[in-house]
Amino acid sequence: MTALSKAKGFKKSKSGTYLSIATTAFGAISVAKQAKKARHENDTLRLIDAAVSAAAIVTGLAILYRELKRLGDDDVLLG
Repeated sequence: MTALSKAKGFKKSKSGTYLSIATTAFGAISVAKQAKKARHENDTLRLIDAAVSAAAIVTGLAILYRELKRLGDDDVLLG
């Protein structure tokens, strides 16, 4: 098994999906800081950029959540 196929296998695993969720959620911190700075500076364009980025994060988390459900996670929080 090559390193690339191992990496692809990890990406489709529960552990890999949890890591992706954590990484995506961590990106939300940066977007929140960007939005706060844009509001403080009254920069409408950066505020729009932050809103679009936030929407992408929410969508990404929803996709990862769906992937966890598909993997049959036994976590009580996921239902």
